[in-house]
Amino acid sequence: MQVCAAPPFPSELAVSCDERWRAHDLVRLRSLVAFDGEPAWVRGAFERAPYAVVRRALSAHGVVAIGVRGAGRSQRYGTWTAATEIVDVVAPEALLFSEPTRERAALPAFVALAALRGNPLSALNALVWGPSGSAGFELATRTDAVTPSSDLDLLIRTSERLSRECAADLMNHLQTVGLETGIRIDAQLETPAGGVALAEWAASKARVLARHASGPQLVTDPWSSARATVM
Repeated sequence: MQVCAAPPFPSELAVSCDERWRAHDLVRLRSLVAFDGEPAWVRGAFERAPYAVVRRALSAHGVVAIGVRGAGRSQRYGTWTAATEIVDVVAPEALLFSEPTRERAALPAFVALAALRGNPLSALNALVWGPSGSAGFELATRTDAVTPSSDLDLLIRTSERLSRECAADLMNHLQTVGLETGIRIDAQLETPAGGVALAEWAASKARVLARHASGPQLVTDPWSSARATVM
């Protein structure tokens, strides 16, 4: 996030994450509480689409870390909401077969998404996955968020260990589709240690960066409870 509101609770109470909402889930809110330093664009963005994305952050009980999207890449705001303000939640995988409007379907990100989900022989479709980022936001909110130059961001849920070989095959497949559609496809693995870039795991690095609610950490195996280095 480019800007982040100060948490509305003492730091010693930031000890948990409510498992009802996971990082990259989109939540629809009744209202959005204003905090000191809120950017001017936030109110208009929320009026257009009363949704926010769940952030990776420890929080106090009953409070959820969220992010608000504006019109451009620079308009990202990290803030907080009471859990009682959440009226609906949409996970990336729930958006996999959602269709953009007819006039938006030709945008490269949506073309790439259709190509990925339409290949029954792809190892990707043996996993639980879905669009996040601008594509996921547009499909969930039905408001324009994707541009002709937008990347396609994917979330792949991997509660069980994904082999390096399978990761490399997935990367090759995503790169091929990306070249065919003229965009970059960025996939993140959701692992027990947190979010790990598919590209890093596929590259057979000795340690990879896992983005966890308690902070980024270098890990040797994201499916192991042992964590190597806190960043």
